[in-house]
Amino acid sequence: MAVTGIQSPKPDTAPPRLRKSERREQILLELKLRPHLRISELAERFNVSTETVRRDFDALADDGLVARAHGGAMATGAGHYPGLDERAHARIGERERIGRRAAALVQEGETLMVDSGSTTIQFARALALRGTTCTVITNSIPVAMTLAQGPQQVLLCPGEYLPAESAVVGTDTLDYLARFNVDRCMIGASGLTEDGPSESVRGFAAVKRAMLGRAARRHLLIDAEKFGKRGLNAVGGPGDLDSVIVDRVPGPEIAGTLTAGGVEFILAD
Repeated sequence: MAVTGIQSPKPDTAPPRLRKSERREQILLELKLRPHLRISELAERFNVSTETVRRDFDALADDGLVARAHGGAMATGAGHYPGLDERAHARIGERERIGRRAAALVQEGETLMVDSGSTTIQFARALALRGTTCTVITNSIPVAMTLAQGPQQVLLCPGEYLPAESAVVGTDTLDYLARFNVDRCMIGASGLTEDGPSESVRGFAAVKRAMLGRAARRHLLIDAEKFGKRGLNAVGGPGDLDSVIVDRVPGPEIAGTLTAGGVEFILAD
């Protein structure tokens, strides 16, 4: 006899698991809408362990993209650090000289990584004027636009767009940079102490560290106003730099420590 009216139970279906980069992008998106996220909540939503979410938070915090909080994470505060447009109108003469001196180091046919900043934009302008044929990988839209009309080949990184900085950051940016090996990198920083350069802008420290790790010769472009200042996120130590291009040499505490670590100070004309 056939039995009717009884249905087989439906199998439980778990939500599809996201890749690591997708989870982290989702976390950043959520923090734009909510001030705080809890580990336990996201572990359930992503169908992963709480330890996996904790590692996601730790990695994003190391990149300066989130601030760790008890049981979760929150968005980093913007603080009082001036945006790119405001910085671009300060100490123009000094940064122009630094940019010209840095551009003179680049040889025909070289490959470069250039990060975002007011001084690296001046470097891009000087490099464009010199007409040096080279390949430039950058996360900065102004740097890319400055070089786009010249003989330089420009590769623009993907990533999360920061409007105040006209630049991209995040896991997609870091993954893209990891694909390349270059002859030089040119980076800026928010501050320079005897411990090395540091950064205040969200996500920039991780981009700078990635560029330093992929370059044979590593140059920091920084003006004297930033000597002794320390941003929230460390970029690297003295051993991570080959040269610092400056408008004047810093005092003995910074200069002595970095020089002892093998860093050369190059004075802009």
